[in-house]
Amino acid sequence: MHLSPAVEKYVLHWGEMGTRWGTNRTVAQIQALLYLSPKPLTADQICELLSVARSNVSTSIRELQSYGLVRMTHVLGDRRDYFECIHDVWELFRVIIEQRKQRELNPTLSMLRRCADEVNGESDTDAATKARIHNMLEFVETISGWYEEINDIPTTTLKKLMKLGKGIAKVVRK
Repeated sequence: MHLSPAVEKYVLHWGEMGTRWGTNRTVAQIQALLYLSPKPLTADQICELLSVARSNVSTSIRELQSYGLVRMTHVLGDRRDYFECIHDVWELFRVIIEQRKQRELNPTLSMLRRCADEVNGESDTDAATKARIHNMLEFVETISGWYEEINDIPTTTLKKLMKLGKGIAKVVRK
């Protein structure tokens, strides 16, 4: 695989965005490279294309595999391990959102539930503070519930919903 200027720009930008989303730059770049690659790549090919150390590539691939974004595959007659990314952008989106929910939203929801229970029994905590904790809990529960509903919608229906979103927003605003 050759990195054209556009592909290189995509991979570099994805790495920059990865750091903003809390992911290691190399992890994000490898995911971007594998997403764009028309065929699975070996770790050595990834090292060469991205000019990254082999140990960094190995660690990054393991992380991507743990997220469910990259899987190992094999080529007939070749003993090396090849890696490929999910290529369906909707499936990729769902996996990323599920991982973010598991790693960020669920722990926050658990903490908020504990805080809401504890703050109810505290007489020295201001009523406004208690209300804000309960409001945040309700908000995060709503987001979590919304995610669960959206996750169960088939991709074709979800695409239609997304396209209808602008029209629905106009109706709701009136």
